Amino acid sequence: MSDKPSVLRETDDEARKLARVLLRSARSGALAAIEPESGGFPFVSRVLTGIDVDGAPVILVSQLSTHTKALLADRRASLLTGDPGKGDPLAHPRLTVQCDAEEVSRESAAHARIRERFLRRHPRSKLYVDFPDFGFFRLNPLRASLNGGFGRAYALTAEDLIISSPAVTALAEMESSAIEHMNIDHADAVKHYATVHCRASDGDWKVVGIDAAGLDLSDGERLKRLEFDAPIRDTAELRPLLKKLYR
Repeated sequence: MSDKPSVLRETDDEARKLARVLLRSARSGALAAIEPESGGFPFVSRVLTGIDVDGAPVILVSQLSTHTKALLADRRASLLTGDPGKGDPLAHPRLTVQCDAEEVSRESAAHARIRERFLRRHPRSKLYVDFPDFGFFRLNPLRASLNGGFGRAYALTAEDLIISSPAVTALAEMESSAIEHMNIDHADAVKHYATVHCRASDGDWKVVGIDAAGLDLSDGERLKRLEFDAPIRDTAELRPLLKKLYR
């Protein structure tokens, strides 16, 4: 008896890039956690999402919410991202990431970094980000499933989603000043990145994130991801790359 054909396609660079864009351009996602008081049933809710400097998704949640209590009891979670768009929602790409949910201590250096990056994506969350019952979780990817549309299913590893570069830390340290410089002194270039490379319609586009693998762009309502062809390995590579993308 012959084996049944696999429904999965071989994971290639195009699939990896699509998965990273779906994850890093998401403003929100559906989070599934295991609710301990329900006998192990999954509990799904919508959460705002951010991205840490290494590409791991982060969420800001209240200690009073059901999903937070679930994550504190069992760190296993899944995050679904992808905009359904117009027409048949199943014809649009989506990504499910299985994660290990790591609570971020308020006293840690990671908290300050994640908070700053999250607020640039979601400025309205400044109203409650510092409430004592609110806190961040890093959703460390373990594996992922990409559905790029009908007949386009792929299995991905954590390494396919995480940014691996020796420049991650150094870029994080200069990110705020680089973003301010781009938004103030190079607004035309920022608009070009959004409308040409990300195919967005006109808007007041700003850079809200810079990491070794790309740029996060927002007009206040929409979020776009410009993914570099390959992660930069040194901070000195950033300026010439941004100039090249503008030409």
